[in-house]
Amino acid sequence: MKLCTAIPAFILFACFHACTAPEATIDQYQATMVSRFNEKILEIAIADDNLLTLKGVRTAAMAHLAIHDALNSIIPVYGHYVYHELTPGADPETAAAYAAYTIVLDQYPDEEENFKQLFDQYVQDISEEPGKVAAQVLGQASAKAVLKHRALDNWNGIEEYTMHPMAPGVYAEFNEHSGTPEGFVFGAGWAVAKPFALPDHSYFRAPPPPEINSEAYTEAFEEVKSLGGYRSEGRTEDQTHLAMWWKEFVESSHNKLARDLVAKEGLNLWMANRAYALMNMAIYDGYVNVFDNKFHYNHWRPYTAIRWAENDGNPDTRADLEWNNLHRHTYPFPSYPSAHGTASTAAMTILAGALGKGDAYPFTMVQTEVDSAGFFSGKMKMNPPTRSFASFSQAGMEASLSRVYLGIHFRYDSVEGHRLGAQIGNYVFANYLRPFGENPNADQVRRSE
Repeated sequence: MKLCTAIPAFILFACFHACTAPEATIDQYQATMVSRFNEKILEIAIADDNLLTLKGVRTAAMAHLAIHDALNSIIPVYGHYVYHELTPGADPETAAAYAAYTIVLDQYPDEEENFKQLFDQYVQDISEEPGKVAAQVLGQASAKAVLKHRALDNWNGIEEYTMHPMAPGVYAEFNEHSGTPEGFVFGAGWAVAKPFALPDHSYFRAPPPPEINSEAYTEAFEEVKSLGGYRSEGRTEDQTHLAMWWKEFVESSHNKLARDLVAKEGLNLWMANRAYALMNMAIYDGYVNVFDNKFHYNHWRPYTAIRWAENDGNPDTRADLEWNNLHRHTYPFPSYPSAHGTASTAAMTILAGALGKGDAYPFTMVQTEVDSAGFFSGKMKMNPPTRSFASFSQAGMEASLSRVYLGIHFRYDSVEGHRLGAQIGNYVFANYLRPFGENPNADQVRRSE
């Protein structure tokens, strides 16, 4: 008995492969179904709350993690997240379908019929097929394990925020510009939610933003004042285009990109789903960690800084009481670091690793329309609808800097968001859902005991 308990997990899995010699191989199963599930989950999430909460990206992450654990209980290729019960012979597509269906039904019970139309395309009568019956049990068990693990993650918690008196560099309310009720601040609860991969919500702490009377601040102030203004004479046509083009929320735009690239590369079901799982974990954790940093530093937005500059204590800045940014709207939460830059770069970092192609990978993204201003401002068409990149890191940096040309962030917000996102993406990819034979991180070991 002592000898058996000492056998390392990777040897057991090697024995599993050798002894069962499954007829099926992972390359028999393409990614079409899991990509369609991904698209449907995001479609449901957008219809539900327009991605104004963490619910949609959380659901996507949970669904792909449940699928991941189910698939790797059938043919172990990657390490598990929370569930592993070897089930050789179970049908992979049926297991994946039940895992996704169980998660979505739990999170969006009113959307049962909507999602079931897709589910039924992959799961018919399974009563006469033992492999599919086993897959149903496996998929449901994997999903329930993920749901249990995330049950107390405080994704929709409410955290109190107290407005501070006006002072240089301090976040100030501008409800007339954000279009929100007086006293409203968005995202304070996000800052204390439990991440999927990071040890805690404050795991990566950004360095402080520049002092308001520093040369670095003055330079960033002048740049956003000039290039982010509504009637900027210095902003190029391309900078105006990218500023608006990147406005779509990361969980929507980057899942769409991932689906395109998964199809282009012809990834199998295991590899494609792992990419979706890791990417949505990284996006979620990116939002949580960056909002923790935002409320830690409580830094003001360019809209406030430029209009209040006569009182900032910096003799080199000049106020413009009529200044407005490109889309004439500012989001109602602190500025530093950029959340869009963080989440986008975290996602791009995952894609560079999970697709197996590295960072230097040329691709084109498509965005046909975006919000013209704030959340409920109506849509505007993008012309052209595409932007092309030579690498994932280039795209992440452009997404980050787009907020400078939009006039809602200083350059140091964007640069730090990009750096923070890379840290988060690299952490998630290095420590979770690794190929078998590699050591899981301490959290995974604890979860499996």
